[in-house]
Amino acid sequence: MIDRTSISWESPADAHRLPLADRTPRLAEARRPTVIGEDMRLGRESPPIDLHNLVRTLFPIPRSITGAGVRTTLDILREYVPVSIENVPSGTCVLDWDVPPEWNVRGATICTLDGRVLVDFKTNNLHLVGYSRPVHDVVSRDELARHVHTLPDQPDLIPYRTGYFSRDWGFCLTHNLWLTMNDDSYRVDIDSDLQSGSLTYGELFLPGQVDEEVLISAHICHPSLANDNLSGIAVATALAIRQSKQQRRLGYRFLFIPATIGAITWLARNEMLLPRIKHGLVLTCIGDPGPFHYKQSRKGAEIDRAVAHVLRHSDHEHAILAFNPYGYDERQFCSPSFDLPVGCLMRAVHGTFPEYHTSADDLSFVEPEALNQSFALLAAVLDLLENNVTYARTDGRGEPQLGRRGLYRSIAGQKDAGGPSELDLLWLLNLADGKHDLLEMADRANVPVSRLHAAATLALRADLVRPVTT
Repeated sequence: MIDRTSISWESPADAHRLPLADRTPRLAEARRPTVIGEDMRLGRESPPIDLHNLVRTLFPIPRSITGAGVRTTLDILREYVPVSIENVPSGTCVLDWDVPPEWNVRGATICTLDGRVLVDFKTNNLHLVGYSRPVHDVVSRDELARHVHTLPDQPDLIPYRTGYFSRDWGFCLTHNLWLTMNDDSYRVDIDSDLQSGSLTYGELFLPGQVDEEVLISAHICHPSLANDNLSGIAVATALAIRQSKQQRRLGYRFLFIPATIGAITWLARNEMLLPRIKHGLVLTCIGDPGPFHYKQSRKGAEIDRAVAHVLRHSDHEHAILAFNPYGYDERQFCSPSFDLPVGCLMRAVHGTFPEYHTSADDLSFVEPEALNQSFALLAAVLDLLENNVTYARTDGRGEPQLGRRGLYRSIAGQKDAGGPSELDLLWLLNLADGKHDLLEMADRANVPVSRLHAAATLALRADLVRPVTT
């Protein structure tokens, strides 16, 4: 059996179109685990797959919070990582909610009475309001107007709208098209069904050496919107490939879930393992070329310090946002009785950019370099979490003599390659009191944590420090 976590496709898009028997993978050279200290430039690692190709492959699929589109998307992700597929039956009680009926759609049009197609779901799946009930009728323009959504301020764009619990129907179209539709009546056809089925999500767990986990979540319910959130799905997939090839101190749990109801469902089914989640990130809107924005967790946590540190020592413009109860699934993970240490990494912030939830959030809005930058930044964050250990001096009485241990020579040999300085080592030895982790040391010294980790490696080899189990 081929280990799909250690292969890459020449073209993921082309691979999906081939019959399964003809998908010949190219064995990828195993990625050597990143050694912090080799490269002090935080956030420069290349992803193991073509992220934009994966976004392009997933883009046409009509997704919603349930249905065949979600399952098709997860099937494609399984060509990259061994995601387990979970199906939760409709009607299942999950906290204060019930899993809704499954929705599937095969087509939807608005036509003139002489048969001219004006709006067609098959040309753009944003045209149909999500969870529209089936309709086959001739309606007046006045009646149609009650079911049409446009953007008068962005008249050339199609909005994205849903009605998960409304039991209604609707269409989204450009305002300019709507202004031309002046017939008395139109033919409306929606070939959809709402019936008992399941809510489907994907999960991948990579165990570590300790019972502490990093949670990475990406919502998988939006149809043809590239940044929100195919960008998050693609980068999370690449991170899963990367971490599967690392020697892991921490465990990593990757979730590909429908927004809100998917997170609530997962939380309801997994309360027993929640104490193991020590760090978490929701990934969304990370494919545009704008500045990074990090929304902190509700309670303040190590993940907040870690992301802020990596951003501060990167080349990227960024902003740190305080937690608020509006946004993505960090709201669910940070709800009061759970209050998990989960933040949200974005570039464009939801609801603040003109492409948001419109047809302008297309493949041209998501840039390959921006996706690669987001991957590299997150890889640096995960490396920081992996190596953020607390140390104590084996003998903390006074400053140790470095020269007789050959540490001056070691520092001189590494410094030109971006290794630790003498001052980095002195900071490490001074703060190695069993109370400061490497991230705290690095922030106090105002240097990248990678340099303190490299200094700790030297000090460990010289038996000057020991790791402390907290």
